[in-house]
Amino acid sequence: MRIALFALLIMLGPTSQCLVLAAEPPGRGLAIREHITIIADLPYANNDNPRQQIDLFLPKRPALDGPLPVIVFVHGGGWQKGDRRSGLNMLAPLIATGRFAGASIGYRLTNKAQWPAQIHDCKAAIRWLRGNAERHGLNADRIAVIGTSAGGHLVAMLGTSGGIPALDGSLGEFSELSSRVQCVIDFFGPSDLGSMGGWHDSPDSPEARLLGGPIPENRDLAQLASPIHYVSADDPPFLMIHGTADPLVPFEQSVQLQKKLKASGVTAFLIPIEGGGHGRFRLPELDQRISDFLDNHLHAGDQKIDVTPIPASPQR
Repeated sequence: MRIALFALLIMLGPTSQCLVLAAEPPGRGLAIREHITIIADLPYANNDNPRQQIDLFLPKRPALDGPLPVIVFVHGGGWQKGDRRSGLNMLAPLIATGRFAGASIGYRLTNKAQWPAQIHDCKAAIRWLRGNAERHGLNADRIAVIGTSAGGHLVAMLGTSGGIPALDGSLGEFSELSSRVQCVIDFFGPSDLGSMGGWHDSPDSPEARLLGGPIPENRDLAQLASPIHYVSADDPPFLMIHGTADPLVPFEQSVQLQKKLKASGVTAFLIPIEGGGHGRFRLPELDQRISDFLDNHLHAGDQKIDVTPIPASPQR
């Protein structure tokens, strides 16, 4: 079954890094949300830090008899801003179909913690979902992750660094469970921090705040914080979406990650958005391709993924 994604015009939180998809008729967003149960502010690290919490989204009328696959959103914001509240904006149309559950995870920002705290948080949240899967009717063996910008970097790390103890961390009560995911949708995320160059190498860049110092002085750490460094044959399938005119994260970042994934035998698709900048794509055609990818890897579908470049719509 193919699913059309819709943009929601009613936001629940900061939207600076929120991906807005195809245009949505007025009022449709609220109507969609009426079909979703929201369980907010669930701690995944056994503490009361609001950044280390997860929001869970469940369809009020599940379309499946058994546990639901889970789509997990990781927000962007240069690792220094953004909020998990923006996750419902992307996930609600999928959850309202009844075929998926959803979650949006928060993580510590760089004003409070530096790398690898961010990936430790994301992996602890994935383990929390597995540890609570039976309670909430979730399929622990079918977890997809979607992230935008810095969130794209983090979901790519989730996909490529499965089984790396140094990046798993030990947060939460489910440290014995796997933090691996079954597929990755990476929207314009950095994949190789050391190769972006330009202002990314400056002492006040988001990457410098993430690493605790500028990239030129922390080359080894930049490599260890780069998804491309961990690519291996057992990584899950990837779908990458990236604007060819992205002024913040070079399009080449996704090109190089796809090349390395494919060279390792991993299924990896890249959909270029011709002339597209840094997100906010309103493209129904893209929505369908995302839907097909999720159907293939969370519902055993057999859709062909079209990777033909899509012309960008006007950016707001």
